[in-house]
Amino acid sequence: MDIRNALHTKPTNLVLAVFSFLFLTQCISFRKTDQEVTEYFQGSPVRPSFHSVKVDSNRTIHYAAIGADSLPLVVFVHGSPGSWTAFIDFFKDSALYNHAHLISVDRLGFGKSGLGKVESSMYRQAQAIATVIRAAGASSTAILVGHSLGGPVIARLAMDFPSQVRGLVLVAGSIDPDLEKKDWFRPIIGSFPIRYFIPADLDVSNREIRALKGELTQMLPLWKSICIPVTVIQGEVDDLVPPGNAAFAKKMLVNAPVIVRVIPEMNHFISWRRPDKIRIAILEQLRQPDAKEIK
Repeated sequence: MDIRNALHTKPTNLVLAVFSFLFLTQCISFRKTDQEVTEYFQGSPVRPSFHSVKVDSNRTIHYAAIGADSLPLVVFVHGSPGSWTAFIDFFKDSALYNHAHLISVDRLGFGKSGLGKVESSMYRQAQAIATVIRAAGASSTAILVGHSLGGPVIARLAMDFPSQVRGLVLVAGSIDPDLEKKDWFRPIIGSFPIRYFIPADLDVSNREIRALKGELTQMLPLWKSICIPVTVIQGEVDDLVPPGNAAFAKKMLVNAPVIVRVIPEMNHFISWRRPDKIRIAILEQLRQPDAKEIK
């Protein structure tokens, strides 16, 4: 429903739309419980370990890890809302964990990284993940995989912490400020008292998405600083993050080797429906030498 249509018909339409949204959110889970994670890995030859590292005096970031820490590092960054378990299926993929040390984070404000405490700054989100990379090893560099809003987070990390990043895999990344929609419902669900009736995940998501256009605009002059390999994976019929974001990446990454792969008839949920595309991109980048060796 478009708010303009709602306002030009009956006021009750808008109220019904909002309360329908609130009802549906009570049935949605954006993260697996500890028990669900334990059951998921029951009988698996490998199981993740869990860690938290201090970002600053007020915040810590939580992450799951699997695979030998002597292997090259791959870090997964979820969208909005979400948690590290958005990438849990990759933790059972022997083609990956036999060749890489896999880490999946709870971004600040989600999961066990301070659920409910929003952090809309792309820089501070990236800084937190840079702390995780440093914790993995003093000389660690990572291939970063970011889905949806995780896309601009990993791009920002490559802009501000280039010595810690060796490659990017942008999966349906929302990176073009001009393509950010001004959704009619966001100010409503963010208002008092409605925001207190929705799950903390959705409240944080709503607040960081409302700030996203401004954050992406600030990043515009920084794209040219990225010089590492970038793979862009985009669904052709993505209604949440328009395919034009892939073209934006190609245009802005003027100093980076870029591969763009558009999947026909694919929506936004590539991580779950076509994980093979992400696996291939990761393995391709693992075969390339570390950026430090190239210099």
